[in-house]
Amino acid sequence: MLVPTPLERGLLAPALASALGAAARLELCGFGPVAAAARTAELVATLAPERVLLLGLAGRLDDRLAIGAAYRFGGVACHGVGIGSADAFRPAGSFGWQQWPGEPAAEPPAGQAAAAAPIGDQLPCTAGESNGRSEGGLLLTACAASATALDVRQRRSLFPEAMAEDMEGFGVALACRLGGVPLGIVRGISNDAGDRDKSRWQIPAALTAAAELALRILAEES
Repeated sequence: MLVPTPLERGLLAPALASALGAAARLELCGFGPVAAAARTAELVATLAPERVLLLGLAGRLDDRLAIGAAYRFGGVACHGVGIGSADAFRPAGSFGWQQWPGEPAAEPPAGQAAAAAPIGDQLPCTAGESNGRSEGGLLLTACAASATALDVRQRRSLFPEAMAEDMEGFGVALACRLGGVPLGIVRGISNDAGDRDKSRWQIPAALTAAAELALRILAEES
């Protein structure tokens, strides 16, 4: 299990204590997509996990998600790699550019995606099946969190299916895909994306919900 920051790990670790041990461990992946990708790649290479579960906070882009609740996301997209900024920004995929071009490789093990396949602006989360309230849809990863309602509108115009935003999911997903490891993502919704008034945020409730959902997922998959 990966978490981005010491704050998230400090609140999640006690709630996840019953699952930690020989079968599962809790590690920091770092803050932001670059650190998260690099650290995840290192951990996958050294620990050789059967699967990875990313936990933490997210801001909602769609009010069909409830603040203080947690969701498992079926896919993750990347915002910020492309051309331009603000209204002029266009994702790399809109020009036909791949973030990873792919390369010839042997067939992957059954149930695993081919690391050699090209990777664009979006990746599925391949660990487990989502159902009911835990289904969060598409998560959008950005290098910088939305600061205004305008930021949210611009991102939704480019990724209309995105339900929430974070800053690590795509980096972790890319590292897991290249490492041939299934990934699940659970995020607790602490706030509306674009709302920087932390007095309205529900961080403890969101992380408690994320821990509870993670424990259910681990119980189902075991």
